[in-house]
Amino acid sequence: MVASAIVANKTIEDAFSSLINRIRSYNPFVDIERLNAAYDIGKKAHNGQFRASGEAYFSHPIAVGYLLADMHLDTDTIITALLHDTVEDCDITLQDISDQFGNQIANLVDGVTKLSQIENQSPDKRQAENFRKLMVAISQDIRVLLVKLADRLHNMQTIESINSLEKKERIAKETLEIFVPLAERLGITQYQTELEDTSFKILYPEMRESIQNRLEFLAAESENIFPRICQELQSLILDSGIECQVSGRRKTAYSIWRKMQHRQVSMDQLADIMAFRIIVPNISQCYEALGIVHTRYPMVMGRMKDYISTPKRNGYRSIHTGVIGPLNRRIEIQIRTAEMHDLAERGVAAHWDYKTGRSEKSEGSFGWVQELISLIEMNSGPDEFLENTKMDMYADQVFCFTPRGDLIGLPAGATAIDFAFAVHSKVGRHCCGVEINGKNRQLASELNNGDQVSIKTDTQAKPKAEWEEFVATGRARSAIRRFIREEHLEEFSRVGRALLEKEYRFHNVPLRETAIKASLNSFKVSKTEELFSLIAEGKISVSEVMNRLNPELRKSEKSAKILKRNKSKTNKERSDTFNISGMNPGMALHIANCCHPVPGDKIIGILTTGKGLTIHSRECLTLTKYTDVPELWVKVDWKRNDKKRFAGRIRVILLNEAGALAALSTIIAQQAGNISYMQITKRTSDFFTLFLDVEVVNLAQLKSIITVVRSSQFVESVERIMIQ
Repeated sequence: MVASAIVANKTIEDAFSSLINRIRSYNPFVDIERLNAAYDIGKKAHNGQFRASGEAYFSHPIAVGYLLADMHLDTDTIITALLHDTVEDCDITLQDISDQFGNQIANLVDGVTKLSQIENQSPDKRQAENFRKLMVAISQDIRVLLVKLADRLHNMQTIESINSLEKKERIAKETLEIFVPLAERLGITQYQTELEDTSFKILYPEMRESIQNRLEFLAAESENIFPRICQELQSLILDSGIECQVSGRRKTAYSIWRKMQHRQVSMDQLADIMAFRIIVPNISQCYEALGIVHTRYPMVMGRMKDYISTPKRNGYRSIHTGVIGPLNRRIEIQIRTAEMHDLAERGVAAHWDYKTGRSEKSEGSFGWVQELISLIEMNSGPDEFLENTKMDMYADQVFCFTPRGDLIGLPAGATAIDFAFAVHSKVGRHCCGVEINGKNRQLASELNNGDQVSIKTDTQAKPKAEWEEFVATGRARSAIRRFIREEHLEEFSRVGRALLEKEYRFHNVPLRETAIKASLNSFKVSKTEELFSLIAEGKISVSEVMNRLNPELRKSEKSAKILKRNKSKTNKERSDTFNISGMNPGMALHIANCCHPVPGDKIIGILTTGKGLTIHSRECLTLTKYTDVPELWVKVDWKRNDKKRFAGRIRVILLNEAGALAALSTIIAQQAGNISYMQITKRTSDFFTLFLDVEVVNLAQLKSIITVVRSSQFVESVERIMIQ
């Protein structure tokens, strides 16, 4: 858009002269006399008024007229632009305009004035009533909205002259909420894009600057990529006998940001920030060109959309597809005719007849306006109408109501769970059911515009991990993840504390909370619960924590003697546990860590120099290493001793749900088993896999524990591990 620049550097007279020349370029039959009359009235009415930038105020109506002339609109629309602020800001009446230019222009100016009156107001009854009147005016003549969009666009082009940041943010927010959706509805992409980007610059300056810097970096890094891709695409289509024009562009900072928000990814993860347009002579060649492109380049699945056979609601027509294109770049390609391209850029104005001041499109083309007007009779008042109007304007949002009538805005595809968290975080955390329009529905049900949603809650209800799979809002997803994380932290910390307390009891050392808190930084955690959780998940060993918290244990001679005595006692107990032939008394014994045999398993001993005798299960795969040295094999057997406990290793795949680990620990304890070691090896949103060393007296007890664990609702599978 160049209107602001054209007007800013010229006198009022020169600016108006440029406007006349622009109109003449597409309408040689322009009524200069009427335009001059409008110019004289507007200039006189605004005499002595100035904009925030210091420019004469009348430069603004001329700039608005120039924007409309760029869209090749008729003389009456340009006159309306020149006079659109006279009734609101000056001593000109609608009757004065009617007397001079007729009822049609007076009605147009009145309609634009109504929309101006709702700007910068809170959504009270007056705003709602004015908006209702605006929609009535639009239904009678769509040019009301065209003038107002151009008016807003020029205001956004010059918004930096406003000193108040609060005012700028309020205008930018209103632009995104009301005028951008209206521009989209009219299909005026050039207005929509600039309104989005200028609003984005005001509301999210740091984010926009970051994206712009990244785009500039990419532009410098791949300076010749665009022309090379354009040339290759054009040659490909031309060689197939189809005339075409190919152009390329980078997507705007705002559109990239919207994709980042929608897909919840970083900019570096977006591959299709380059878009290329192929314009061909007719519709059949659009599909031919699509076939040629897909034959040459791999298609990105799910990225093909046919808006020719199924146009968008604003009349937009084109074929979109994503491919791994030239230079192995992932790109978006739009294929359309010249007429479709003109409509995509200028929307409804592309079909405007500047001679008659009427659209060449059928009345049904503005059916969405009629739909909004029909809401006037259906709704109980202007407030409800405004809410329903906003619902229908937003293409990418749904608006639903609470039982009290409060309006909740959510992205398209949002579910009842999104709604619950949007109402309040407590409602989301305790939701257990939903009624949509008076009927019981699943929490995963997608919501539609106008749905009345009643969330059922229960203080015992808790979020589930699988909810993440179908929520659409970042707020809901973050709340669910935070809750699951807190639940897991509580559960794992309880198990980790028990393992650490057991280690302290073994060393006959008291467990002091103060010592643990003082050493949290050395473990890179901030809470004792986090440290206990790391222990339970096997990310840090109990002995490592013990040694770091009690370094004197390693230095103390007394402790060393105790450990030596305990080790000797343990070896003696183990020796007495076996019937061993051909073995010298006092030989050191070890239970193999590879197969973890327990009483009841058939076992064999392997002599190891400097280590003594290692006891393996006869099914242990490690024994294959010793097939060539039978002299190392020692026949052993279990000696009856019901008091001695041995650790059997099992692998459990557990549902990733709150309470699952606690339930598993309880089952093992109820079966008189004791968990001596735990390690989580894999974790997903649905399951986690862990190894457990369970101390039992014999194989029968271990099998009994496995059987009971397998019956738990939280357990997907459980098996004994003979070798790791």
